[in-house]
Amino acid sequence: IWVFHGFYAGEDLVGNLATMSTSERIKAIQKMPENMKKKREIRNKVLKEITKKSRHHSTQFSSCTQCLQGPVVSFRRFGNTLSEYFHLLGFWHKTLKIIGAKFGTSVLSYFIFLKWLLTFNIFSFLINFSFITVPQFVAAEPNNLSFTGLELFTGSGYFQQTVLYYGFYTNATITKIENGPSYNMQLAYIFTVGIYFVICFLILLFSMAKSFCRNFINPQTYSGNASKLLCTWDFNITNEKAVKLKQKNLSTQIKEDLTEVNQEVLNFSVTERVVRIIIHLVSWIASLGTAVAACAGVYFLSINNLKLFVKGHKNDLESQAAMLVLPIVASLLNAFIPFFYSWLGHLEKFQTPGHHVYVTITRNIVLKISIVGILCYYWLNIVSASESQCWETLVGQDIYRLVLVDFIFCLLGSFFGEFLRRIIGTTVCVSLGLPEFDIGRNVLDLIYAQTLTWIGILFSPLLPGIQTISFSIVFYVKKVSLMMNCQPPRKVWRTAQMTTSFMFLLFFPSFVGVLSVIGVTVWRLKPSEECGPFRGLPSMYAAISKWIKILENYTASKWVVWIYHNLITSVLFFFVLSVLALIITYLYWQIIEGRRTMAKLLRKQIIN
Repeated sequence: IWVFHGFYAGEDLVGNLATMSTSERIKAIQKMPENMKKKREIRNKVLKEITKKSRHHSTQFSSCTQCLQGPVVSFRRFGNTLSEYFHLLGFWHKTLKIIGAKFGTSVLSYFIFLKWLLTFNIFSFLINFSFITVPQFVAAEPNNLSFTGLELFTGSGYFQQTVLYYGFYTNATITKIENGPSYNMQLAYIFTVGIYFVICFLILLFSMAKSFCRNFINPQTYSGNASKLLCTWDFNITNEKAVKLKQKNLSTQIKEDLTEVNQEVLNFSVTERVVRIIIHLVSWIASLGTAVAACAGVYFLSINNLKLFVKGHKNDLESQAAMLVLPIVASLLNAFIPFFYSWLGHLEKFQTPGHHVYVTITRNIVLKISIVGILCYYWLNIVSASESQCWETLVGQDIYRLVLVDFIFCLLGSFFGEFLRRIIGTTVCVSLGLPEFDIGRNVLDLIYAQTLTWIGILFSPLLPGIQTISFSIVFYVKKVSLMMNCQPPRKVWRTAQMTTSFMFLLFFPSFVGVLSVIGVTVWRLKPSEECGPFRGLPSMYAAISKWIKILENYTASKWVVWIYHNLITSVLFFFVLSVLALIITYLYWQIIEGRRTMAKLLRKQIIN
């Protein structure tokens, strides 16, 4: 090792490594007391040396070996270079470290959740674009509508005749070459959406289980602060900035743990308890009443909105502006009512910041899911029965506008809610000080946006791509606003479990509610007669039934027919599946309780 350290960039070291086998060379480089950047430089020099030697001694090899040696080394170098780029492109790894060191895990959990949603939407976009949009380009007809620029805000006009919306997709079987392979757009559309939601279900379950095990039942979380002081330092860190960042991050984690250990239990008198209970009850009545009033306003506005479009729709500026009334009102309610909920939380004076955050999140989830529920009722019961030629495209346009306006209000919220608040707190009313980052409000904004995206996938397959762009911008805007305008939480507290809570809220009621909406749309509602891949069918699901009847005539496909009749449409099969799921869940919770008991015993032993 000392020889390597002395000749780190020398030719002797590179030459010696080049003569070793691949496994020996990897082990030798790993044992060097250098940082990762220097190790990568050594590895690249060694690979270049191997390439030179292979060219120099090419006359000693057979013609076959000459052909293979160069490509093998080149491919290996390409793989190493690719792995380096993936390492460098790890989404905002350094940014997350800085946020965690300065603001703690409570604020960091929001950005981790946002990053997770971003990768989720990239995956969604790739699936829909590959299996639905790309085949449609083959059968697409030219768009004769003119582009004015207002379509970017309204989603109508020129965009109606593009792959952005359901109504543009064909119901024909696409064939590029005569008598060649065909592509059934009906089956591709419904199977892509269906399999995508199955994959989402499994990913959410796996992510929740992984996060739950890591944050709730991992015995290492009870090992105390001694292990963080003695065992967590990375001695490969040599950069001064990285050392300071690591020290600050470790200091913040220890403060959070100590705050949890030293938490005081306040004793209130009977009168104080009664007053606190009354304040909590009044706050909950006010929050629920506000949510009901907001839902009623959205419902009546949506009814008038539909009458305007169906009966008197024109392509002038006035009608284009009228399209934005519903999403603007919904976004205004979602933007300003959470500030009222935050004020109620400060009025209630919770003992811990965690209680304040969780109560605020609960109230916000009731508000936002109620508004989405009212909109879904409006789309599935009123819009679908309207006189519109393509009600699915109308729903897709509504969701597009809601996503776009919500994104704009999210950016405005960072400006007015944090930037102006900082100006006021530092110049006009100094006693207010700098604002704190509102975790509950910002997390629920993400869940609301993702819920709209999931609902809109059936009506606007490219919506995840739009949401990917918006989430990327939101990440950078929120990061800059956090660093410039906000202060770290006044009360330091450990929130390792918050990411698990966010994923659970994303799963229920968000994802479960979306599955209900998609299920009603696919099985119960009749598609439009003049647009979309399912035109002329009694329901979207009828495309699968029609396909199964065709497969019954082919002997090679009998197994697919058997699975459909005996498993997919069998109530008994799903009953047995549900029972097995309950048994597995029960056994899983027994294992969790066992590990929790072991963790508590381990903690007691460490304390003793």
